[in-house]
Amino acid sequence: MIVPAKRWLQRLKYILLFIALTYAMYHLFDVVTAWIEPDKYREPGGRAVKAFQSETPLREHEETALDRLRLFYWYGE
Repeated sequence: MIVPAKRWLQRLKYILLFIALTYAMYHLFDVVTAWIEPDKYREPGGRAVKAFQSETPLREHEETALDRLRLFYWYGE
């Protein structure tokens, strides 16, 4: 049985080229995604208002978990 080494080397070359180009394309897409994606933690500009505030507001009384669950089911949120 004759082993066609030249043909296998050519196939190996194309497989390695395909893997290298796939790896490069993956990293290119990763860079483009990071460039396009907005920073969701920055303060909005203009008249926009950020909906989430990290500090807790001062309340007259603390709500229990049962009260919050009751409000959740009452409002259906």
